[in-house]
Amino acid sequence: MSGGGERQAGGTRWTQTWLSGARSASGVDLGKPGGRLGLPDAGSGAVAGYGRRLVALFLDWGLSMLVASLLARSFDWSAPQRSMWTLIIFGIQAWLLIGLLGTTIGKRLSGIRVARLDGRPVGLGWSLARTLLLLVIVPALIWDRDYRGMHDRAANTVVVSI
Repeated sequence: MSGGGERQAGGTRWTQTWLSGARSASGVDLGKPGGRLGLPDAGSGAVAGYGRRLVALFLDWGLSMLVASLLARSFDWSAPQRSMWTLIIFGIQAWLLIGLLGTTIGKRLSGIRVARLDGRPVGLGWSLARTLLLLVIVPALIWDRDYRGMHDRAANTVVVSI
Protein backbone atom coordinates (compact mmCIF):
# COMPACT_ATOMS: atom_id res chain seq x y z
CA MET A 1 0.00 0.00 0.00
CA SER A 2 1.44 3.37 -0.89
CA GLY A 3 1.16 5.94 1.91
CA GLY A 4 -2.56 6.92 1.57
CA GLY A 5 -3.99 4.23 3.81
CA GLU A 6 -6.36 1.46 2.91
CA ARG A 7 -9.32 2.43 0.75
CA GLN A 8 -12.87 1.18 1.10
CA ALA A 9 -15.04 0.11 -1.82
CA GLY A 10 -16.43 3.67 -2.22
CA GLY A 11 -12.93 5.13 -2.63
CA THR A 12 -12.67 6.77 0.83
CA ARG A 13 -9.98 5.90 3.30
CA TRP A 14 -11.20 3.85 6.24
CA THR A 15 -9.72 6.41 8.68
CA GLN A 16 -12.06 9.09 7.34
CA THR A 17 -15.02 7.17 8.69
CA TRP A 18 -13.99 7.64 12.32
CA LEU A 19 -11.40 10.43 12.43
CA SER A 20 -13.84 13.05 11.21
CA GLY A 21 -16.27 12.27 14.05
CA ALA A 22 -19.80 10.98 14.07
CA ARG A 23 -22.44 12.87 12.11
CA SER A 24 -26.12 12.98 12.83
CA ALA A 25 -28.79 12.48 10.18
CA SER A 26 -29.03 16.28 9.83
CA GLY A 27 -25.30 16.55 9.05
CA VAL A 28 -24.34 18.09 12.40
CA ASP A 29 -20.85 17.00 13.44
CA LEU A 30 -21.48 15.10 16.67
CA GLY A 31 -17.74 14.69 17.26
CA LYS A 32 -17.22 18.38 18.12
CA PRO A 33 -17.83 19.67 21.64
CA GLY A 34 -21.53 20.49 21.97
CA GLY A 35 -22.50 18.66 18.77
CA ARG A 36 -24.42 15.99 20.66
CA LEU A 37 -26.19 18.74 22.60
CA GLY A 38 -27.25 20.64 19.48
CA LEU A 39 -24.99 23.61 20.22
CA PRO A 40 -23.23 25.62 17.49
CA ASP A 41 -19.56 24.99 16.66
CA ALA A 42 -18.52 28.61 17.28
CA GLY A 43 -19.88 31.95 18.41
CA SER A 44 -22.54 32.71 20.98
CA GLY A 45 -23.96 29.58 22.56
CA ALA A 46 -21.01 27.36 21.56
CA VAL A 47 -19.27 25.30 24.25
CA ALA A 48 -16.56 27.39 25.94
CA GLY A 49 -12.99 26.16 25.70
CA TYR A 50 -10.60 25.31 28.50
CA GLY A 51 -8.63 28.55 28.32
CA ARG A 52 -11.48 30.94 29.05
CA ARG A 53 -12.74 28.63 31.79
CA LEU A 54 -9.36 28.66 33.51
CA VAL A 55 -9.13 32.45 33.23
CA ALA A 56 -12.61 32.74 34.76
CA LEU A 57 -11.67 30.35 37.58
CA PHE A 58 -8.51 32.32 38.40
CA LEU A 59 -10.40 35.63 38.33
CA ASP A 60 -13.14 34.31 40.61
CA TRP A 61 -10.60 32.72 42.96
CA GLY A 62 -8.54 35.93 43.04
CA LEU A 63 -11.62 37.99 43.91
CA SER A 64 -12.48 35.51 46.66
CA MET A 65 -8.93 35.78 48.03
CA LEU A 66 -9.19 39.57 47.99
CA VAL A 67 -12.46 39.56 49.93
CA ALA A 68 -11.10 37.00 52.41
CA SER A 69 -7.95 39.09 52.91
CA LEU A 70 -10.01 42.21 53.60
CA LEU A 71 -12.19 40.30 56.07
CA ALA A 72 -9.09 38.74 57.69
CA ARG A 73 -7.83 42.20 58.61
CA SER A 74 -11.09 42.98 60.38
CA PHE A 75 -11.41 39.63 62.17
CA ASP A 76 -7.70 38.85 62.75
CA TRP A 77 -7.82 35.45 61.03
CA SER A 78 -4.85 33.14 60.76
CA ALA A 79 -3.60 31.92 57.35
CA PRO A 80 -5.54 28.61 57.54
CA GLN A 81 -8.72 30.47 58.48
CA ARG A 82 -8.22 32.89 55.59
CA SER A 83 -7.76 29.94 53.19
CA MET A 84 -10.93 28.30 54.46
CA TRP A 85 -12.86 31.55 54.10
CA THR A 86 -11.52 32.01 50.56
CA LEU A 87 -13.08 28.66 49.66
CA ILE A 88 -16.34 29.55 51.41
CA ILE A 89 -16.54 32.96 49.70
CA PHE A 90 -15.75 31.36 46.32
CA GLY A 91 -18.52 28.80 46.86
CA ILE A 92 -21.09 31.38 47.95
CA GLN A 93 -20.40 33.73 45.04
CA ALA A 94 -20.46 30.85 42.53
CA TRP A 95 -23.70 29.48 43.98
CA LEU A 96 -25.56 32.79 44.10
CA LEU A 97 -24.30 34.40 40.91
CA ILE A 98 -24.70 31.30 38.72
CA GLY A 99 -28.06 30.52 40.30
CA LEU A 100 -29.43 34.02 39.80
CA LEU A 101 -27.53 35.38 36.77
CA GLY A 102 -26.01 32.32 35.09
CA THR A 103 -22.50 33.76 35.37
CA THR A 104 -19.88 34.80 37.90
CA ILE A 105 -17.73 37.91 37.70
CA GLY A 106 -14.80 35.93 36.28
CA LYS A 107 -17.01 34.11 33.78
CA ARG A 108 -18.58 37.37 32.64
CA LEU A 109 -15.17 38.99 32.15
CA SER A 110 -14.10 35.89 30.20
CA GLY A 111 -17.21 36.00 28.01
CA ILE A 112 -18.78 32.75 29.20
CA ARG A 113 -21.83 31.71 31.15
CA VAL A 114 -23.51 28.61 32.57
CA ALA A 115 -26.69 27.51 30.80
CA ARG A 116 -29.18 24.74 31.41
CA LEU A 117 -29.65 22.38 28.48
CA ASP A 118 -33.42 22.83 28.59
CA GLY A 119 -33.07 26.63 28.27
CA ARG A 120 -34.43 27.44 31.71
CA PRO A 121 -32.45 29.51 34.26
CA VAL A 122 -29.98 27.47 36.33
CA GLY A 123 -31.73 28.40 39.59
CA LEU A 124 -30.43 28.26 43.15
CA GLY A 125 -31.09 24.54 43.68
CA TRP A 126 -29.16 23.27 40.65
CA SER A 127 -26.51 25.93 41.19
CA LEU A 128 -26.01 24.70 44.76
CA ALA A 129 -25.58 21.09 43.59
CA ARG A 130 -23.17 22.22 40.85
CA THR A 131 -21.16 24.39 43.25
CA LEU A 132 -20.86 21.71 45.93
CA LEU A 133 -19.53 19.26 43.35
CA LEU A 134 -17.18 21.95 42.04
CA LEU A 135 -15.80 22.51 45.55
CA VAL A 136 -15.04 18.79 45.88
CA ILE A 137 -12.73 19.40 42.83
CA VAL A 138 -12.56 15.82 41.47
CA PRO A 139 -15.97 15.92 39.69
CA ALA A 140 -14.91 19.13 37.94
CA LEU A 141 -11.78 17.41 36.61
CA ILE A 142 -13.65 14.53 34.96
CA TRP A 143 -14.93 15.84 31.61
CA ASP A 144 -16.84 14.33 28.73
CA ARG A 145 -16.31 15.14 25.05
CA ASP A 146 -18.67 18.10 25.32
CA TYR A 147 -16.34 19.68 27.93
CA ARG A 148 -18.92 19.07 30.67
CA GLY A 149 -17.56 18.11 34.06
CA MET A 150 -19.47 15.83 36.38
CA HIS A 151 -20.70 18.93 38.20
CA ASP A 152 -22.23 20.21 34.93
CA ARG A 153 -23.72 16.84 34.05
CA ALA A 154 -25.33 16.54 37.50
CA ALA A 155 -26.93 20.00 37.15
CA ASN A 156 -27.82 19.46 33.45
CA THR A 157 -25.74 22.52 32.53
CA VAL A 158 -23.04 23.47 30.04
CA VAL A 159 -20.60 26.40 29.97
CA VAL A 160 -21.08 28.38 26.76
CA SER A 161 -19.79 31.55 25.13
CA ILE A 162 -21.82 34.71 25.59
